[in-house]
Amino acid sequence: MKFVRILFLAAIAFSVFACNQSSTTSGAGPDVLVANIDSTVSPSQDFFEYANGGWIKRTPIPAEESSWGIDYMVQEEIYDRLKKINEKAVQEKGDAGSIPQKVGDFWQSGMDSASQEKDGLAPLKENLDLIDKISSTVDVVHVAAVFHKKGIACFFGEYVAQDDKNSEEMAYQLFQGGLGMPNRDYYFNTDSKTVGVRDAYQKYLYKTFRQLGDDSVAATKNTQSVFRLESRLARASRKLADLRDPYKNYNKMDIGSLQKISPNINWPAYLKEIGINKLDSTIVGQPEFYSALNTELKSSSIDDWKNYLRFHLVLSSSEYLDTTTYNNFFGYRKSLTGALKPRPRWKRVLDAEENAIGEALGQLFVKEYFNEKAKQRYSDLVEAMRDAFKERIQRLTWMSDGTKQKAFDKLAKITKKVGYPDKWKDFSAMQIGKVPFVINVQHANEWWFNYNVSKLGKPVDRTEWDMSPQTYNAYYNASNNEIVLPAGQFAVPGKRDEELDDAFVYGYAAASTIGHEMTHGFDDQGRQYDAKGNLKGWWLPSDSIQFTQRASKIIKQFNEFNPVDTLHINGDATQGENIADLGGLVIGLDAFRKTDAYKKGDKIAGLTPLQRYFLGYSYGWLHQQRKELLASQLMIDVHSPAKERVNGPVVNIPEFYEAFGVKQGDKMYRADSLRVNIW
Repeated sequence: MKFVRILFLAAIAFSVFACNQSSTTSGAGPDVLVANIDSTVSPSQDFFEYANGGWIKRTPIPAEESSWGIDYMVQEEIYDRLKKINEKAVQEKGDAGSIPQKVGDFWQSGMDSASQEKDGLAPLKENLDLIDKISSTVDVVHVAAVFHKKGIACFFGEYVAQDDKNSEEMAYQLFQGGLGMPNRDYYFNTDSKTVGVRDAYQKYLYKTFRQLGDDSVAATKNTQSVFRLESRLARASRKLADLRDPYKNYNKMDIGSLQKISPNINWPAYLKEIGINKLDSTIVGQPEFYSALNTELKSSSIDDWKNYLRFHLVLSSSEYLDTTTYNNFFGYRKSLTGALKPRPRWKRVLDAEENAIGEALGQLFVKEYFNEKAKQRYSDLVEAMRDAFKERIQRLTWMSDGTKQKAFDKLAKITKKVGYPDKWKDFSAMQIGKVPFVINVQHANEWWFNYNVSKLGKPVDRTEWDMSPQTYNAYYNASNNEIVLPAGQFAVPGKRDEELDDAFVYGYAAASTIGHEMTHGFDDQGRQYDAKGNLKGWWLPSDSIQFTQRASKIIKQFNEFNPVDTLHINGDATQGENIADLGGLVIGLDAFRKTDAYKKGDKIAGLTPLQRYFLGYSYGWLHQQRKELLASQLMIDVHSPAKERVNGPVVNIPEFYEAFGVKQGDKMYRADSLRVNIW
């Protein structure tokens, strides 16, 4: 993915710009690139600060946000549009079961603050009563099954997706999970930032148990027991970098074998309860986690498990309930994000709506804000990047002809999905109505759960999208060998199509998004999947060795970065995204060279085409974040921070040195022997 936010993946969109034009920003207000430059910083000393520092200096992070950047700026424009769509749906009072009815009722239930304040935790009574009735480990597993269907995270992760080794079949897959904090390292690391998060989390546990009716003694005891239980599960969980190996995280077994490693879970009964009546096998990502979970089911008391489930019920529901419940959660969350105050309710409701019925909302959105002409423009840009990538592979001196031919085949078969789906999901069975907000969220979660389970035994639907059209993000799906490029990803806040020149477009859209996602098919993970999307070796061993040696340089380079306090980037865990950033830049540059804008060499706003290309790329990372969020990102995210995603790849590209006069002795200079050269 091009862009990931901690705890919240923004869903945004705006009018998009054309890629095959060469108009300038003349007469259209300040140049979008020049306006952001900090002229007090030399590009040869810190390119990110030079390119974006002017904007950073004059743009403080709002108190309710943990970071701020181009994605948020576009979000602000689009929030207003989505709000109008929702308010219109309320007024229209659509027919029962229609998209306008669901959108309108979801919005109303979320905005009904009076009912939420009056109800408190009352909407969770049915779920709490279910927990109270637990008297055995069988009951514990039963409640976990019920909660999973409602989107209440606990115990472990499960999902239905294509079998990595047989992309024509859908498989039931199990993953480690069950933790209240983002990942295992939060339970054990000793740096001050992590210790602060751990303390805030335990305070949140205590407040939650008090809110649930426990006295101070019981709340303290339950806090300690639940935290110790989660710590034991965390110890059995794999680290972030270890989760990147698709082979080590692919352990296919029949249900009998799964039963052997976790006999305290009656898997046939559990599967039946979640709607899976016939299953021959499953893919277990981390078998050792399920062995540890099995031990905990036997050794931890029933009361400990009941308290664990009580807490996770409130944790998963906190954003959809009264102010007290939300503020308790926010007190912990701000230790992760650094946000000083909660976001406005209406924005939080739109965020929840995106998760629940984002594609349904997208159907209303694209009718007004995205047309077929724009979709075609970006489709053409994908082909320009595909051609440039093919030519680049052809010129490689380290890859053998045999592997190149298979790479050409895979590249040619990458499916492009641009703008919005050709076929929309049918949400008619989703129950959204005039009920408490949290219940509408649970109903939406249950619809999604059943929708995914229903894929088992059916042909793979390769037309499906996993993002809504109004999303500021994009992704490569290895099993489908596809790149998915929602309309929102190509937005520029406050600008129209004709105001953007080709140099900017190729840096901002072609390099940082299209090329980035395309090269994911050939990064440390993606390269292990063939043209049909199967986890299958297709490289000659000597070529794999060459790739690994070259990738080791980018791992080393990013390990050197120290973005905050004593914390460094995990070069191993982030290598895939770093390889994609570098790949997108070099391929985008090759494609840009073929344009008239590059060949003519005319300056725009005093900048050469080559300068505008690199500045256009950096504009895609116009972003700043609080230290708390930055520390969290370094621990749980496979993406490097924005500054390093600019300064990291550009120093490996000779044309960057040419564009900005970088010379030996400058901070942005990297010796030839240390530069990464993969594609």
